[in-house]
Amino acid sequence: MVRHLSLLLLCLIPLVTWATTGAPVQLRIQGSNTIGAALAPALVKGMLEAQGARSISVITTDTANETQVRALNAQGQAVRIDIAAHGSSTGFTALKAGQADLAAASRPIKATELSELKALGNLNSASAEQVIALDGVAVIVHPDNPLPQLSTEQLAQIFAGRITTWEALGLGNGPIHLYARDDRSGTFETFKALVLDANDQALAISARRFESGEQLAQQVLTDRQAIGFSSLASVHGAKVVAIADGDSRPMLPTPALVASEDYPLSRRLYFYLSPTQATPWAKALVEFAQSAKGQAIVTTTGFVGQQVHAIKVPAADDMPPSYRTLVRDAQRLSVNFRFQEGQANLDSKALRDVQRVVDFLRQHHKLDQGAVLVGFGDAKQDAERAALFSRLRAMAVRRELARQGVTLREVIGLGDELPVAANTAEEGRIRNRRVEVWVY
Repeated sequence: MVRHLSLLLLCLIPLVTWATTGAPVQLRIQGSNTIGAALAPALVKGMLEAQGARSISVITTDTANETQVRALNAQGQAVRIDIAAHGSSTGFTALKAGQADLAAASRPIKATELSELKALGNLNSASAEQVIALDGVAVIVHPDNPLPQLSTEQLAQIFAGRITTWEALGLGNGPIHLYARDDRSGTFETFKALVLDANDQALAISARRFESGEQLAQQVLTDRQAIGFSSLASVHGAKVVAIADGDSRPMLPTPALVASEDYPLSRRLYFYLSPTQATPWAKALVEFAQSAKGQAIVTTTGFVGQQVHAIKVPAADDMPPSYRTLVRDAQRLSVNFRFQEGQANLDSKALRDVQRVVDFLRQHHKLDQGAVLVGFGDAKQDAERAALFSRLRAMAVRRELARQGVTLREVIGLGDELPVAANTAEEGRIRNRRVEVWVY
């Protein structure tokens, strides 16, 4: 009897394989290699498990950086989801051509892409632009390299080919070998915007380019002269260098500093979908990615989730007195509120974070007088004006929290104190315009 049952199961295996292989494609995801290499397949698998699917398999295709997720849904019907991870720009191109339902991007959508995709609706809207995870662009070297830290200015000089030897940095000897992502990569776009463009530099033609962050990191591990940059999820044993921007202290891309987006090379990972023409499968994956289970998967795949935690912050000599009081008596939440460029309106991530903060305050019985908002801004000619604007930003967050029943203990504006980025470029000024949440 057992032998007959085993033979029957062996006969059924080809039928299941045929059914899933020949299944229609329910969801097509194209874009970022950072997201598509591991995070997108993991989120898809998690969503299918939550829906009660079975026989779930993630299959590498014959085409590099492309995978399929296949399964049988709760009704026994075949499901297939295709993921192509050739760079963030390819996701928007595929959306425009009708070849993708979701664009995965490791950088924000560009103005030119917004214009080209306007037939799909406003992809900058809160329903279309979904921040699914946080990441830090990690600057990596060989594990034997003693380099402890770099400024973004030094980093730009290195990758522009103006600093070409390790002797010029006071370390070892020999030429510096540059490793960079290709032009379609959102990781490269982020590095270009925050490092190269911010310092009026262009990438040296001598840099080796990679479509895959995994391949780049593996090459750095074999080259003692190497320096490169990758997603946090693809460091794989390389040494990570601390980065300072302007007057900020040198920072490593720790989960806490990436979650607050204080780390100078922090970035957001996105799913983009049409606000008017999105398919049910695309909407379902986005909602799963934003859920507690989805954010747990974000963390287990090496990125930084958006769950809110309370963190004890160490004191530092440059802290203003009111801030030192908070450091002594309170804890900071692992989220910063930021704003739409040139506006006082909360950006798409901040709108989601309002609810996350409210949920945290409710769970810890701090809805009434348990929290403090601290606003910061970029430098102004008038220090009082900088302080005023920073307080106004905090008041904008206060209004959103008040709608959810939160009564704050205090609202503070600290102007251009404690910058996390240089104020010399617009990217840095935007990063310095932030609101922190502290709890007692």
